[in-house]
Amino acid sequence: MHETGPFSIPAIRNFVPEKAKPWIIILFVIVFQLSGGIYLAAVSEMVGGLALMQEDILMAGYASFVGMGLTFAIMFRLKFRFNTKTAFFICSSVLIVCNLITMHTNSVPVLVATCFIAGIFRMWATFECNSTIQLWLTPKRDLSVFFCFIYLLVQGCIQLSGIVTIYMAVWSNWENVHWLIIGLLIMLMFATLILFRNYRSMHKLPLFGIDWLGALMWGITLLCILFVCIYGEHYDWYQSWQIRAATCLGMIVLLLNLWRASFIRHPFIALQTWSYKSVYITFLLYILIDILLAPSHLFEHIYMEAILGYDALNVISLNWVVFAGVVSGAIFTYITFARLKWKYKTMTVIAFAMITVYLLWFYFRIDYRVPKEALIIPLFMRSFAYVIIAICFLTALSSVPFQYFFQAVSVQAFVSACIGGPIGTAILEHLMRGATAKNAMLLSINIDRVNSAVVHLPLNQVYGAMQQQALMVSMKEIYGWLALVAMACLLIFLLRESSIRPKFALHPRYRVIRRWVKHELRMGD
Repeated sequence: MHETGPFSIPAIRNFVPEKAKPWIIILFVIVFQLSGGIYLAAVSEMVGGLALMQEDILMAGYASFVGMGLTFAIMFRLKFRFNTKTAFFICSSVLIVCNLITMHTNSVPVLVATCFIAGIFRMWATFECNSTIQLWLTPKRDLSVFFCFIYLLVQGCIQLSGIVTIYMAVWSNWENVHWLIIGLLIMLMFATLILFRNYRSMHKLPLFGIDWLGALMWGITLLCILFVCIYGEHYDWYQSWQIRAATCLGMIVLLLNLWRASFIRHPFIALQTWSYKSVYITFLLYILIDILLAPSHLFEHIYMEAILGYDALNVISLNWVVFAGVVSGAIFTYITFARLKWKYKTMTVIAFAMITVYLLWFYFRIDYRVPKEALIIPLFMRSFAYVIIAICFLTALSSVPFQYFFQAVSVQAFVSACIGGPIGTAILEHLMRGATAKNAMLLSINIDRVNSAVVHLPLNQVYGAMQQQALMVSMKEIYGWLALVAMACLLIFLLRESSIRPKFALHPRYRVIRRWVKHELRMGD
């Protein structure tokens, strides 16, 4: 437990009431979370507006998450180098430029690079805000409490961003989303100029000893994985030279990076980081969870649009249900996990139970006549479960020594934010194509001239109905297999006992962190 004085934010000028200062920071972090290079909710509109493929837009959007994931490893170095006012000005300026570029370019490499940079500065600004109010949220620096706020903010802003994007795209134009964010960032810069001062509680530390080459190599590896997962079906997987080249490049860069990390003094991600159980276990479990929840990225929109016939506004209105699940999940985890100190195993069992119910609901209820209100329960459970998992898995990294803690956070972000979703979607999309072809062939066996049910119908109508039925049967089949996997995992978790609780998930004080960074810099000399 750390002794702390009354909470204050000396970087904000004295004429601002102390009670209002944290709320100003929260408004700032919401604006930064809403900003980005690409807004994936408007993929369909951007495909037409920029004359690009859907895969191009997805690649750019996930490149932003790669930049965000890489930034975790150097966040404290940035905080000790730049004061809050300077950081806000730099991040706002870069994000404005990135929004302007993404609106007007149709070059995929430029779009991907721009979104990658936007992700870095978005994460830097977010961390600057959150670290400023950490003691206000949890005076004891309890990370289990702090991460409840983090995921409520992040996941909540993701859902709100999708809602705002779709409504603006439908009522006006997708480009107006970028202009809205640019306007908010300009207002934020003016507010920073008026409300903040150049305050520094400690002497600045240089950005010395950071393995920039290692960061670049990790970024290339992740982008290669994304390319394979996103463009795999488009290029017919390993029948194309593009997928083979991306796979070879990613493997070569990854091996070179790991080899470098074995002998340089300060690798971007040390090999020892991977040796901690909480790192590799959560890494593997996130891949499993992203595969189980991949229908949310692939099947749900197909089902709602192609089978139930919902338009974009009806589909995005269900984001309010997901948002309610995020809020409820964060509050539930705060009460049970952060305050009552329920075990990690208990929370994981609860989350997997809800994921299982989500999958079983779609397996048993998927039909042509499902009312919109019936979708509330499974979507709520999905978002509720994911927030529990995310908070618990991130808090589990507190067992990693601080020297490797933020590298471990980057490793977890690689799979949770960057490659986990695309890997799960790629696997299910490949299975879906095979299952749809098989079911279409089986359904077409009885379609001939002697079948009285279809002989008088137009051929295109019969073919369309058959394809739709094959699609729904295939989704039902895959939901069933995923539900079986989820139930098997749930059984394993129930049988495995663990008494670990988040009692020691405490964050060290900034003075201790700065002392450690200075020691590392002296060792580098």
